[in-house]
Amino acid sequence: MCFFRNRSLSIRSSNKRHDNSASKSRFNVASLRGMRQADLSKKLYTLIKTQNHTISAHETAAKEQAHIASQLSDWGEETGDDAVSDISDKLGVLLAEIAEQEETYAQNLEDSRSVLKQIRNTESSVQPSRDHKAKISDEIAKLKYKEPSSTKIPQLEQELVRAEAQSLVAEAQLTNITRQKLKEAYDVHTAAIIERAEKQILLAKNARRLLELLDDTPVVPGDEARVFDKSEEAREVLNVAELELREWTPTWSAIPSQAGGLGASAVPTHAQGNSSIQTTPQGSRVGTGLEENVEEEQPAPVPTAA
Repeated sequence: MCFFRNRSLSIRSSNKRHDNSASKSRFNVASLRGMRQADLSKKLYTLIKTQNHTISAHETAAKEQAHIASQLSDWGEETGDDAVSDISDKLGVLLAEIAEQEETYAQNLEDSRSVLKQIRNTESSVQPSRDHKAKISDEIAKLKYKEPSSTKIPQLEQELVRAEAQSLVAEAQLTNITRQKLKEAYDVHTAAIIERAEKQILLAKNARRLLELLDDTPVVPGDEARVFDKSEEAREVLNVAELELREWTPTWSAIPSQAGGLGASAVPTHAQGNSSIQTTPQGSRVGTGLEENVEEEQPAPVPTAA
């Protein structure tokens, strides 16, 4: 991990180049797609869309926090007080790094959101299978009521048998994908919450150590300005914070998973063995037992009736 990603021990050198542009737009065609979502996937579609707004809010908050850190440093420099100038600058470094953690958190939430999209896509693909089976059942019921001796009834009943068989496959795919991806998505989500919290606490504690170096003993009018002799100690606080971040490791336990036997069709292809979902810093997934499906954005196609 690169600590203080775009900063040194001071953030003033980059103040004049601060980007005041608005946060990047997250606009996409989701608003149009929402008008034609399958009934089965509407609620999850709404959830995913709401998550998009939440992620945008975290990204905006991170940018504003970084801006505030820069403004704090600027203000401290202009006070003419060496102690305030030094402490405010180094405090700004830590606050800017806290903002970076917020940005990383938003990225991890986007990773989690992407996993949920796989459930939504599967739900959308299963809906036609359900509709087709229901349509055939309705046609059979109508014919039996109006024309009990119709020769179409046996044909439709055979078609219904095929549709039910296809539906069984589709429903199994949906169950497997839903459970597997729900577990994976919120593993990433909750791990990101823990990581952000632990790292921001670490940084905040070091920021408080900086504040302890600032002597706020009241001065008497006419007293000479006190010399600030804590510069080296303040620098050491940043060094300690950097070391602690570098040595930080995840504290959560692996989430067990039995989904390792699923093939590309989202149904078991061999005897299932135990595996586990294990996240690493920044929400990367390792050893989930789901590697063969991670890159598949679309679910396996649902067969249609002949």
